Amino acid sequence: MKQPIVGYHKDEEDHWVAELRCGHNQHVRNDPPLVSRPWVESESGRESMLGFKLDCKKCDLNAPADNN
Repeated sequence: MKQPIVGYHKDEEDHWVAELRCGHNQHVRNDPPLVSRPWVESESGRESMLGFKLDCKKCDLNAPADNN
């Protein structure tokens, strides 16, 4: 299920995590060549992706909301 990004935080390993409207979190790493997300590296890039919808596998599984 597609869910919009509403915010971000860093995890204990200093990786960026997107906070989704549904209450779930999803890592948004920039790890080329596997995953290319250069926008995550800057504040303006992250802000530009607010509202962008990511596929939330946790919603598909009816998982409870994450604790930030």
